[in-house]
Amino acid sequence: MALTLDDIRTLFDRRGAEQYSGEPVTQLAHALQCAWLAEQAGADDTLVTAALLHDLGHLLNDQGASPTLRGIDDLHQFYALPFLRGLFGDAVLDPIRWHVDAKRYLCATRPHYHAALSEDSRRSLVLQGGVFTPAQADAFIARPHAHEAVQLRLWDDQAKTAGLATPPLAHFLARAERCRHGAAA
Repeated sequence: MALTLDDIRTLFDRRGAEQYSGEPVTQLAHALQCAWLAEQAGADDTLVTAALLHDLGHLLNDQGASPTLRGIDDLHQFYALPFLRGLFGDAVLDPIRWHVDAKRYLCATRPHYHAALSEDSRRSLVLQGGVFTPAQADAFIARPHAHEAVQLRLWDDQAKTAGLATPPLAHFLARAERCRHGAAA
């Protein structure tokens, strides 16, 4: 079943106050911070929307608090895609789909990246397949929208600041409206 933007708003209203796995922010605060960082960097509507919705799979597929502590990879990067496909094209969906692979890529290509990951991100990295080999890293970065997924991942890593003020959800949903399928150009 495809979601609408109203459904997404409702989902954040209902589940956004839940703790973001092992981090000092809520699910909603993390999403807003990630979108705000994208906006501050001058990203277009599609990448800001991907940043806002990159972890929506956590809200749609409830695995409880910190599933990595129980050895569970919740595959959240894939879980939301069927629900969002009716709303958005690949410029939004691909960075969401590949933000986990972007972590694997960054660990393979930036010497100090792994050490800067949060504890939960390091645990999930193992469950998600570990650090890419050089060949895997080369294949990943050649994909369409892979560079955007890498940028989203970097914002994702930063979007964990308790109490950081951001624009409200409505602000970012207005940007999502502009890039949804069928929106007036």
